[in-house]
Amino acid sequence: MRNIKLVLAYDGTDFCGWQVQPDAPSIQGTLASAIGRVTGEKVLPQGSGRTDAGVHALAQVATFLSESVIPAPNLVIALNDLLPASIRVQKAEDVPLDFHARKSVFAKTYRYRICRAAICPPFLARYVWHYPYTLDFDAMLEAAPLVEGEHDFTSFAAVDQEKNHDCAEPAGSRRNSNVRTVFSSRWRQEKDEFVYEIRGNGFLHHMVRNLVGTLVLVGKGTLKPSHLITILEARDRSRAGATAPASGLYLVNVEYSWPSGK
Repeated sequence: MRNIKLVLAYDGTDFCGWQVQPDAPSIQGTLASAIGRVTGEKVLPQGSGRTDAGVHALAQVATFLSESVIPAPNLVIALNDLLPASIRVQKAEDVPLDFHARKSVFAKTYRYRICRAAICPPFLARYVWHYPYTLDFDAMLEAAPLVEGEHDFTSFAAVDQEKNHDCAEPAGSRRNSNVRTVFSSRWRQEKDEFVYEIRGNGFLHHMVRNLVGTLVLVGKGTLKPSHLITILEARDRSRAGATAPASGLYLVNVEYSWPSGK
């Protein structure tokens, strides 16, 4: 038995998200179908997290068990021949049997892109949130780092609690806790875009998009940067901003805590 790790990139626009759904195309289901056609096995690959409908990935990680003898590099070629162009396997490798794409995660990085141009190019519209209105970028810069550290992120979590866990519980936490550790939270400007990047040990359902929606309220002047702390402490979803559109969000990196999982 082999444990095979895949690194995937995908355009999530036309999918219902990572997780298999009964009547909608998913990344997980599409990948499982391609693996089945290549290996002849019925498997359900496990991802590092459940990206939502419309969310993209530059380096999603998935693992599955297989008895196939196909060399890992050949799996890349075979799977990409069968997958739609919107999903690409970038790398395949054998990893130890105790390695798990989700349970072995040490940290993840997400990126969110806001297009600030007056007119959003049509070929970019699927991959950004077009927001051409006035924003105080300095205030957004000041506010972003205030969520760094270990906090209860209930105020920035979706209300559907059963979906609020995209990775194994961080070490030492209570099961189903909304406590997460954010290692870094930063904005930068790239030409006509405001780009937000956040790295942490785990993320709740809609957490990054809710943070972005709240930080945009800071940019609009509706909130002050210091209000981020007040909102965190309230542990009340109604105190934070609206959920930012899925189109601007990317899973860009997944880190693991031992060499075979890099």
